[in-house]
Amino acid sequence: MFGTVTIPVWLFVLILLFAAVTLASHFLFPSVRWFFRKRMERVVARINTRLQRPIEPFKLARRHDMIQRLIYDPEVTREIVAYAREHDVPENVGFEKARDYAREIVPSFSATAYFSIGMRFARWLSTSLYHVRLGDFEQAALDRIDDRAAVVFVMNHRSNMDYVLVTHLVSRASAMSYAVGEWARVWPLSSIIRAMGAYFIRRRNRGGLYRRVLARYVQMATVGGVTQAFFPEGGLSLTGRIAAPKLGILSYVAGDTAELGRDVIFVPVAVNYDRVLEDKFLVAADKSGVRRFRPPIWTILSDLGRHLFRRVTWRFRKFGTASVGFGTPLSLAAWHAQTGDGTVEALAAELMGRVGAVVPVLPVPLVARALIGGAADRAAVQVAVAAMLDTLAGTGAPLPRRDAATVTQDALALLAMRKLVVEEAGGISVAQGAGDLIAFYAASIAHHFDDASAPRARKLKGRAQH
Repeated sequence: MFGTVTIPVWLFVLILLFAAVTLASHFLFPSVRWFFRKRMERVVARINTRLQRPIEPFKLARRHDMIQRLIYDPEVTREIVAYAREHDVPENVGFEKARDYAREIVPSFSATAYFSIGMRFARWLSTSLYHVRLGDFEQAALDRIDDRAAVVFVMNHRSNMDYVLVTHLVSRASAMSYAVGEWARVWPLSSIIRAMGAYFIRRRNRGGLYRRVLARYVQMATVGGVTQAFFPEGGLSLTGRIAAPKLGILSYVAGDTAELGRDVIFVPVAVNYDRVLEDKFLVAADKSGVRRFRPPIWTILSDLGRHLFRRVTWRFRKFGTASVGFGTPLSLAAWHAQTGDGTVEALAAELMGRVGAVVPVLPVPLVARALIGGAADRAAVQVAVAAMLDTLAGTGAPLPRRDAATVTQDALALLAMRKLVVEEAGGISVAQGAGDLIAFYAASIAHHFDDASAPRARKLKGRAQH
C-alpha cells in the first residue's frame, strides 16, 4: 500500500494539470466570482444613488443564467419544436441553434465598464469632436415618468456617433441598453459593446427561431424595467432624411401592458450634426443602391492619421455642432386606452412624427438648403437663412440660438474647410462633386419645411442651444 509507483513524467504532469483544474474550478473560481460579485454589488449600490432611474436587477443578472432562462422560455421551446419539424432535424439541434442565438444576443453588462470607462470615453469623444448642444428638452415631462415604467428611447439614426452622443447626455439619468447591428459583431469590439449592456441583432435574419429568441429577450428586458434605446429606421440614413420605420423591435416592446406588468414610456430622441463622420460613405451607398458598405481599411487609417496629425500640431478644429433633442414622451398604456386596438404601424408613425418634430435645425443644414435654393453670394445666403428661420419660428422646430449672420458665417467656414464650397470674387458656389453631400445635409431638416405650411402649437418648452 505504501510502495513506490513509477510513472512517466508526462503522465505525472498531466495528473498535476487535472488536479490544478479541479482545484480552480471547484474552489478558487467560485471564490473569485463571489468576490467580484460582491464588489460589483457595492459599485452598483453606490452608482444607483446618483441615477434618476436605478439599474434594474434584470440588467445585473449573470449572463449564463439569462441565456438559460431565455432558451428554456416556453415560447422559445415551442419555436424550437417547430424549427426541428420544419428542417427535419432532431430537437436537440434546434435547441443548440437557439442557444447560439441567445449567446449572440444576451449582453454581459458591467457597471464598472459602463460608468467608469464608457461614460468618460463617451464624454471625451463627443466633446472633443463637436460642440455638443442640448436641443428641445421638456424636463417636467421626463420628471413625471413613473419610476416603475420601462423607458424606451426611440431615435433617428444619423451616425454611429449617435450611440456615443446620447449615452453621454443621459449618463446621469440611467444606463441604456442599445440594440446594435451586425457591424459591431467583431472581436474585441463585440466584448466591449456587450460589457456596455448592448445586445446584438441580425437585421437580415428572418428565421422564425431567431426572431422568437430576440423577441423574448426584448420582452424580458422590458418586463424587467431595463432602459432601452433603438433606431426604428433599422440603419443609418443614406439620404439625410428620416427613413420609414421598421417594426421589428417596436412590435416586441409594444405588447399588452397588462401582460408586461408595467407601463412602457417611449421617449422620442432626435440627433443632428453639422458634420456626419460617415457622410461620404452614406451618400455613395445611396447612389450605388447597395446598403451594405464597408469603408476600405486604408481610407480609415489615412483619415485617422490626418486627424491625429492635426491634433498634435494644434490645427484641429471641431466638426461644428452636434445636437440632441428630446420629444414629448408617449405612454404605451395611454396609447392603448386612446386608440383601442391601435396597430404597431400607427404607433410607429406617431413616434417617428415626434422624433421628426425635435430634429435640431443646425447651421450647416440651413446654409446647404440656401445653396441648393440658388444663393450665389454670402449676402444672399444670409438673407435666405434669415427667411428660413422666420418661416420655422412659428412651427415649433428647435432653432439655433444664433442670428442669421452668425449661422451663415459658422456654416460657410465649416463647408469651406472641407472644400465643399468655393468662395471667390464675392460669389459662393458648391464645389465640383460636392452637390450630393450638400443635398444630404439639407435633407436632414427638409421635413420641417414640409410642415411649415401648417404651423402647430409648440408643445415643447425646453431650450434649444445650438
